[in-house]
Amino acid sequence: MKRLEEEIHQKKFSSEQEKVLVNIIFTHNYFLYRLEEVFKSFDVTLQQYNILRILKGQYPNPICLNEIKNRMLDRNSDVSRIVERMHKKLLLTRKINKKNRRSVEVVITEHGIDKLKFIEPYLKEFFTNSLSHLSKSELKQLNELLDKLRSK
Repeated sequence: MKRLEEEIHQKKFSSEQEKVLVNIIFTHNYFLYRLEEVFKSFDVTLQQYNILRILKGQYPNPICLNEIKNRMLDRNSDVSRIVERMHKKLLLTRKINKKNRRSVEVVITEHGIDKLKFIEPYLKEFFTNSLSHLSKSELKQLNELLDKLRSK
């Protein structure tokens, strides 16, 4: 196990708080890169996968673009651009809301559902392999600590 100091070649931090935040950012990027490699083999991005999961949870009901953006893991994503690309891949359908013509409603297609089903076992294996060295109680504690960090 490499410590953060070794990974980024930094011997000192101004405080333990600084080290924690740098460690969280570094670890986030580490897992993000590895996840992007997994999704690349399925011709989807992490953001597209996130949208597919949101749509599947909503299925068969439509959901508007603003609500998708509110549920995204990366809220800085350009949802309308991502949805357009996914529409071209036949992963979802889009239509104008009849009551509010400025609102676009989105629904996952059977192709999108099949794509998710195909990806799921690979993603489950990724999660298991990535976190297998942590016990269930450690995973629970880590989740609680991360939730606590965001609660302020």
